[in-house]
Amino acid sequence: MVVLVIIALVMGLVATSLSRSVSAVESRAASRKLVASLRYTRTRAMVDKAEQIFLVNTEERSYQAPGRKQVILPEGVDLTITTARSEITSEDVAGIRFFPDGGSTGGHIELHVKDREYRVNVAWLTGSASLEKSEG
Repeated sequence: MVVLVIIALVMGLVATSLSRSVSAVESRAASRKLVASLRYTRTRAMVDKAEQIFLVNTEERSYQAPGRKQVILPEGVDLTITTARSEITSEDVAGIRFFPDGGSTGGHIELHVKDREYRVNVAWLTGSASLEKSEG
């Protein structure tokens, strides 16, 4: 009987550990997809030779690249955006504008998941997007 109780406790701990790691995997994948969407928007601005805007909605926890469907982040993933004042369209919606020369208005988007934070930086001069992770 004691052995069964110990096995049940160990299985409970393993299940909890696995659920946390799935959350880490989902949040890492979400941050990488965000970077890819920003890079897509920059490339589209250069190829189309026209300004393109990458939109972020903090209330809906979503983002949208031009010509693509809106992406809603997994449950438990929150985001914030810091961008140029001219790109803030409402209290919950803001964007990063990319120019035909590859530059942008710049800024950063942060994804928050429990004790993890993923920060995506967009350089204003080059428009390049990069990802950095920090433990909270």
